[in-house]
Amino acid sequence: MAASSSFKPNPLSLSVPDPALDRWLRDTGYLDLLDSTPTGGPSSASAPSTSSPAAGPDSSGVAVDILAFARTLASLLALNPFARLSATDLAAPTPSWSLAFLGTPGAASYSWPPTPTQARLRVQENVRRYARNYAALTILVFACCLYRMPMALLGMLVSLAVWEGVRYCRDHWGLTTRAPGVAQALLHCAQIATAILLYVCNLQFALVYAIGLSYALMMLHASLRKLTPSSLPDPSSKQNRRAQPRRI
Repeated sequence: MAASSSFKPNPLSLSVPDPALDRWLRDTGYLDLLDSTPTGGPSSASAPSTSSPAAGPDSSGVAVDILAFARTLASLLALNPFARLSATDLAAPTPSWSLAFLGTPGAASYSWPPTPTQARLRVQENVRRYARNYAALTILVFACCLYRMPMALLGMLVSLAVWEGVRYCRDHWGLTTRAPGVAQALLHCAQIATAILLYVCNLQFALVYAIGLSYALMMLHASLRKLTPSSLPDPSSKQNRRAQPRRI
């Protein structure tokens, strides 16, 4: 009994549990290897074997694929993509739109996540990597919505003019120090005017459309975009290195 407790795990052993390996890949940044590793295979493989003999192999395979698709889609709908987003990710440089964000077209850069685990991993990591790209897309979509809704654009411009006028009056006449009550009343009047303008010009609908469409585009790209190594090689540097003559 006492001798059994004297045996300790060998750190040089090549047998590593799957959860420990996944945790190590997450901590060290090798998320592309974790994304390319199929998970949940035994459960899906054992599902067709439990089907009745009357059902054909094609029908059972289609049923398993539909069930896996539904689970992955439900996991994406219930996921908070901004759970791991931080201010450092927003302050990082914007990734390249062609090389990093879009990548090469086809199956090399895009695929449907086979399991909910890989779907959550892709979405949370891609949102962190391409946060600035998604922010630029949101601004572009909002601008397109305002272009399609001229009244909303007019209401936003008038609201900005109202707040700029309030700021000018408070600074020019010194209402904050001389008459704080008047400054507060002027601020409330600007808020009421802004609310009326938003309601009359339907600017809230433009905001809802822009937020909804931007969120759908972000989730679609983040779930289909395969994870790549964090530091992509620069092809121009390789070409320059090959063009240089070798020194003897």
